[in-house]
Amino acid sequence: MTSDRIWQPLVEELASLQRADRKVEFWLRDDDAVDPTPALDRLLGLTGEFAVPVTLAVIPALTDEKLVARLDQAPHATVAVHGWAHRNHAPEDQKKQELGPHRPREAVLDDLTRGLARVTGLHGARAVPMLVPPWNRIDAGLVPDLGSIGFAALSVYGPPKPASLAVINSNVDIMDWHGTRGCRDHATLVQAIAAQLQDAFDGGEPVGLLTHHLVHDESAWLFLERLFAVTARAGACAWLPIRTLIGRHASSA
Repeated sequence: MTSDRIWQPLVEELASLQRADRKVEFWLRDDDAVDPTPALDRLLGLTGEFAVPVTLAVIPALTDEKLVARLDQAPHATVAVHGWAHRNHAPEDQKKQELGPHRPREAVLDDLTRGLARVTGLHGARAVPMLVPPWNRIDAGLVPDLGSIGFAALSVYGPPKPASLAVINSNVDIMDWHGTRGCRDHATLVQAIAAQLQDAFDGGEPVGLLTHHLVHDESAWLFLERLFAVTARAGACAWLPIRTLIGRHASSA
């Protein structure tokens, strides 16, 4: 299947929405930012070219002022808190978790408090009080305490569950973690986005794209570039900054 044929269903859907004067919303979360790298430069360059706001989930224990200096040149980027050190504390026979029930809850909450303070201290107004758990996993028993330590939002992957704070999840992951560990098939991703658009019209969440710039292969970069180009040409599309989504949840609470 040619590239144009792969993308045609999304192009036609967006054109139909524009004719009906309807809008669709996207947002972009990219995980595991620590330092300036060529991959981060490529992500910031691509998102900047297409005016796509990007939320970088930054690992607090591993980052420093070098990332601050790089992001000073990228006003379309915001940063969220990606756990503390992205360290697995689960046994080998369980799925990886940093924020699971494997340590005293006080120790986990202390790590998250330190993480929010460090990211906010480094990045100031660029930081948003949103927690992105490593591996998209967090012990449900910790969620009610997140607001008391300063978080206004939580972002994992998949359909959101009711919580005491805003839950703004990613719902389309471009990486094939259980197969090639490269980009997923482009046609499959286009279908996933189209399905999420329909879910959004039925009262669901915006299309939340999840990326990991440090492990992108060339196919992942090509997919992003084409998606950004397709949505840029469609008047029915809006890429939203994370602050808009957090504010929307706050105003509806």
